[in-house]
Amino acid sequence: MPHTTVLIDGTAVPAALGGVGRYVEGLVSHLTAPDLDVHVVVRPEHVDHFAALAPSASVHAAPRWTRSVPLRFVWEQTGLPLLGRRLHADVLHSPHYTFPFAWRGGSVVTLHDATFFSNPEWHSRLKRTFFTWWSRRSLRSRPVVVVPSAATATEAARVVTGTRADVRVAPLGVDRAVFHEPSPAEVEDARIAATLPEGAPWIAFLGTIEPRKNVTALLDAYAAVRDARTATGSDTPWLVLSGARGWDGSATARLDALQDDDHVVEAGYLPLEDLAGFLGGAELVVYPSLGEGFGLPVVEAMASGACVVTTPRLSLPEVGGDAAVYTEPDAEAIATTIAALLDDPSRIETHRAAALRRADDFTWDATAAVHVRAYADVHARAVGPRAGGTR
Repeated sequence: MPHTTVLIDGTAVPAALGGVGRYVEGLVSHLTAPDLDVHVVVRPEHVDHFAALAPSASVHAAPRWTRSVPLRFVWEQTGLPLLGRRLHADVLHSPHYTFPFAWRGGSVVTLHDATFFSNPEWHSRLKRTFFTWWSRRSLRSRPVVVVPSAATATEAARVVTGTRADVRVAPLGVDRAVFHEPSPAEVEDARIAATLPEGAPWIAFLGTIEPRKNVTALLDAYAAVRDARTATGSDTPWLVLSGARGWDGSATARLDALQDDDHVVEAGYLPLEDLAGFLGGAELVVYPSLGEGFGLPVVEAMASGACVVTTPRLSLPEVGGDAAVYTEPDAEAIATTIAALLDDPSRIETHRAAALRRADDFTWDATAAVHVRAYADVHARAVGPRAGGTR
């Protein structure tokens, strides 16, 4: 395998390091192959973080004005290929759909989701127009495209004609130092962070509140479960939603209308150090998504020892395996599944144990190994054209 210098463009990582940030963090911190020279370029506010996270990589600062999304794309098309040439990079890895057209060396692009094509109604018009355009360009022009699940690879092949890229599946990993079976103290810290009453149990949801996350159905299901259990004199755990509000107007309206006695808490972003306690300390983690490119919250919940309820849509069974409990995504089915589990604590414990075992299958070392092979293969293919003076 030839020695390969790779430049990873981390300028799309958001300020809060969520989303693509979790992927870039996990990847670069595990790219330790001896024949790989790793460079990462990030926005200035992320330099120290990535330097500490990946000490074997060289971390470079992009201009401060790349904080502006439009200007970041300008820099990607102009400054990024210049940086790649200055570093003598053999491969440029673009980890979030877009790539610089001017780059003539080896190229790898990551596509996280194909639902912009298959289910455009789940996304805003601007977002689906932008990402479908770039996804087509990547699949038709890049030598290797990385996706996080076989379901995403299948969807991409189905909806995009003229694909020339070698599409490779690299399931995401989970950091077991962060996501682990929590101690009682960590569970208590999470309960306090979520502003729950002392001693109150909870059902957890983790994710952005956007249409495909199906939060309106979850709220309807929870209300139905709570009403039914109250009628029989049974208590119901609170429902706690952690994550930012997206563009789901229906769910937002429902959340705005909630009263204190509905026992639903919108906790917003919880600190990363509280997530293991939040997920593993919950009676259930319910992730009723209509479909995902991967579904990282499911893996993170399993690694925290949670009993996870999700849907059999797209990649989610690929991630949850036999450890998760599956429900159809309508409110009635979700309510039936939640109620049955709350009435059967031994079943919850069985799924908790299975979740911890299942999470062992998702490591960032395995994710990185797929990328290392992709970089080496792309480099090998590019050696001929580069020698011909095309870079």
